[in-house]
Amino acid sequence: MSSETLHIQAADGHCAAYLATPSTPGTYPAVILYMDALGFRPWLQQMADRLASSGYRVLVPDLLYRLGPAHASTVADILKPENRPLLMERVSSLTPERTLEDTACFLAHLDQQPAPKKHSSIGVTGYCMGGAMAVRAAAAFPDRIAAAASFHGGRLVTEATDSPHRLLSRVHAELYFGHADQDPSMTPEQIRTLDAALVSSGRRYQSEIYAGARHGFVMIDHPAYDAKAEAQHWNRLTALLSRTLN
Repeated sequence: MSSETLHIQAADGHCAAYLATPSTPGTYPAVILYMDALGFRPWLQQMADRLASSGYRVLVPDLLYRLGPAHASTVADILKPENRPLLMERVSSLTPERTLEDTACFLAHLDQQPAPKKHSSIGVTGYCMGGAMAVRAAAAFPDRIAAAASFHGGRLVTEATDSPHRLLSRVHAELYFGHADQDPSMTPEQIRTLDAALVSSGRRYQSEIYAGARHGFVMIDHPAYDAKAEAQHWNRLTALLSRTLN
C-alpha cells in the first residue's frame, strides 16, 4: 500500500490527515476513520494501512485540528488522572455541528480522488468518541454512507434530542456496533436502549458485546487493549465493508 500525510481545508482551518491507498493502481471505495480522543497518532495510521491492504482508500483526519499544537501529547500523558480535564476538552471541542461540517469537507476531498464513480458510497468507522461521529455522519449523509461501524463507542445514547440513537431513522447505511462489556461510557442499559432504537429503525444492523473487553480494546497503545477483541473487530469491520461498498 501507499500513503501520504496531507492537509484538507476543513470547516475551521487546515486539517492534517493520513490517506492510505492500495499499492496496485485502480479505483477503490473510500473509508473515513474517526479517531478516539487520544489523538492523531501512528497506531491510527497503521490501522488505515491495514484497511488499505484489503482494497480501500482510507482517510484518517486529525479531528482535533482546531486545538492546534497544544493538543499533541503522548497517550500515556493524556491518560494520566491529572490530565482528565484536557481529555474532556478534546471531546467537548468536537460538537456534532463541527463534526458534520468537517465530514462534508472530507467527503468533498475524497470526491476529488480517483473513485469507481463520482459520489460513490463510502464507509465510516469510529472508535470511542468516533463511534457517535460515525452514526451522525451516516444520518447526515444517508445517500453517501453505505456502512457505519462503532467500536467501544461512547455517548451513543444520551438525553439530548440529537442523541445518536434518535437519528437512526435517517440512516440508510448498514450499521455495526461492537460494545465493550466493561465500559462506563456505554452501560448495559444504554446498549438496550440503542438496540431497541435499532429494531424500531428497521435498518440492517448488528450489535455485539465483546465479553471481557474494556473501553479502548482496539487501540494497541491503550491500557485496555485486548488482542482477541481487536482481531474480532477486524473480522466484523472488513465483513461489513465488503458487503456494502461498491
